[in-house]
Amino acid sequence: MKELKKKHSVWLSESAWANVEHHYQADNCSTKNEYIEKAIQFYSGYLDTEHAEEYLPRILSDVLEGKLGAFGKRMGHLLFKQAVDQDLMANLFASDINVSLDTLQKLRVRCVKNVKETNGEIDFQDAFRFQKRIEE
Repeated sequence: MKELKKKHSVWLSESAWANVEHHYQADNCSTKNEYIEKAIQFYSGYLDTEHAEEYLPRILSDVLEGKLGAFGKRMGHLLFKQAVDQDLMANLFASDINVSLDTLQKLRVRCVKNVKETNGEIDFQDAFRFQKRIEE
């Protein structure tokens, strides 16, 4: 049985009304009143919950977990591939360079410092300039 509806006067800003006009059909509402009532029900339900995550439908949570899981798995594979390539390059480079272990350790300390200071945004040109100053 349908709930009896009564007319109410509500004052809305122009921007709020523009949102109603823009979105009500996208939400498959036949009238602006239906859209406003759904918005009120949704927001009231949100406020009635102690935690917002309890209000999200379980299916939405499952979809997000699935997508994030797939993303994490993909990132793991890419990081593994990158680590293998980096190890390959390091071994090739090390086989052809004549540097003492002391110099290598000093360079590692400098590189750790650079990565922390730049939040991982390393610039090859900066490293090149640094190395050329050492050689000069």
